[in-house]
Amino acid sequence: MTSQIDSRLEALGIVLPAAAAPAANYVPYVESKGYLYISGQIPMGPNGVEYVGKLGRELGIPEGQAAARLCAINILAQAKAALGDLERIGRVVKLVGFVNSDTSFVDHPKVVNGASDLMVEVLGDKGRHARSAVGVAALPFNVGVEVEAILEIA
Repeated sequence: MTSQIDSRLEALGIVLPAAAAPAANYVPYVESKGYLYISGQIPMGPNGVEYVGKLGRELGIPEGQAAARLCAINILAQAKAALGDLERIGRVVKLVGFVNSDTSFVDHPKVVNGASDLMVEVLGDKGRHARSAVGVAALPFNVGVEVEAILEIA
């Protein structure tokens, strides 16, 4: 039987990728006391790293939003790997978005909306969350965006 979340993903044309392995000495997620903490996810697509560059220089807001959306898809892939079923997500508690940006770029929240909007599209009200959107000098592989998450387990 198809779950409500699986139906939403299908309607959006999203196929979750296999959860990415960590690139260094950490784990991709930790389950603790009813919460799932998901390590920062970068915009890794089917052909490798996508959306490389700084916002306000090589990337504009639409590309940044697409990068954040892809990060959120990768968060859901990690959640599925951890929980086995996305219906076990009680709610998204918090997202933290890191935006690799030029010093003059100030639209970090608009960029991270790409991740926030996807969580609500896929999870409905359970996807509404607290959030931080932070500009940084650099990110791994020079990607434009990285997003981490804290999820409550139902």
